[in-house]
Amino acid sequence: MKINQNYNKLPHNYLFTEIALRTEKYIKTHPTQKVIKLGIGDVTQPLSPVIANAMKQAVEELTKKETFRGYGPELGHVWARQSVADYYKNEMNVVLDIDEITIGDGIGEDLANITDLFNHGGNTVVIQDPVYPLYQSTTLMDSNDIIYVPCNEANGFLPTPPDSHSDIIYLCSPNNPTGAAFNFSQLKAWVDYALENNAIILFDAAYERFTSNNDCPRSIFQIEGARNCAIEFGSLSKTAGFSCIRSGYTIVPNDLNRDGMNLLRMWQQRQTTKYNGANYITQRGLEAALTPQGLKDADRNIAYYHHNAGLITSMLKEKGLFFTGGESSPYVWLKCPNGMKSWDFFQYLLDTVQVIGTPGVGFGPSGEGYFRLSAFNSTEQTIEALERLDTIL
Repeated sequence: MKINQNYNKLPHNYLFTEIALRTEKYIKTHPTQKVIKLGIGDVTQPLSPVIANAMKQAVEELTKKETFRGYGPELGHVWARQSVADYYKNEMNVVLDIDEITIGDGIGEDLANITDLFNHGGNTVVIQDPVYPLYQSTTLMDSNDIIYVPCNEANGFLPTPPDSHSDIIYLCSPNNPTGAAFNFSQLKAWVDYALENNAIILFDAAYERFTSNNDCPRSIFQIEGARNCAIEFGSLSKTAGFSCIRSGYTIVPNDLNRDGMNLLRMWQQRQTTKYNGANYITQRGLEAALTPQGLKDADRNIAYYHHNAGLITSMLKEKGLFFTGGESSPYVWLKCPNGMKSWDFFQYLLDTVQVIGTPGVGFGPSGEGYFRLSAFNSTEQTIEALERLDTIL
């Protein structure tokens, strides 16, 4: 029996686990101190009533013999998949076949599981640096090689494709953690690169509805040629407040073929073999979230988070600190003052003003010296945190 030794390549603690451990340790030794969290990207605004009512109705159906349901389809109910297709058509003018859409339990799970379609070992994977830690961890678990493309001030945190060949490309736009979003020409460069290299782009669109710039695509399928080289992942966690409920979707185009294999068929086989399907109640919530009223309520919450982000960026401007993000993203990415390293700045804020953020280095080597603040807390808590930060920055 062989153990996957690649797990030894991973950090001892996942980034947010380490933050939680340090925070818990501080709270135990300082029980009277109020800690304010502007770190992890978890929403605080409640579900839309239209979503809650749809899910309540789904539960009620299951209490009656005539409307009770058993196992659902592993790939998602037709009406749920149709809701996603309608959303893409109405919001982004992207036409999808419902067979190209699968419903899952959230974006992270599908981003990790999609690698079952590729060899574990022997692939070269491009990863933006800094970026969501899951991409790196999954690649290391699969024994693939990584090419990091640095996101920094020089390129506006929006890198261009590397000169060398690659097989798999993780892209996230708007980016987590930097908040930077590719415009159409910048994303087209990546699609062209993927087509030239016969590579596959895994496109994380978790924050697409936060995009405030019309020059920035919300779906990679708005780019010509993307149907021949890209898979897209969407989530309702940040847009509709599903972080507790967990719901998302994956889009694999019919056109996507490699080595005589159709990736959509492979993904469907993978899901029907290894996954039991999203539950009925959650899918009714997804359907409601993508109705006009559901989207209106989502936009109200997003505006709330954008307001918080504006408060953060205003304070940073007053202090003369470099930052990016906050406009097309709920995150603000700032340079640590006085040349401090990321974890040192984290500990400094915790010890002096009891404010939690996210060390940039946790998102990749190029994140060293940077820090992420989240706009997902309440406005009241955000204002209090900024008042504290104002005393030390």
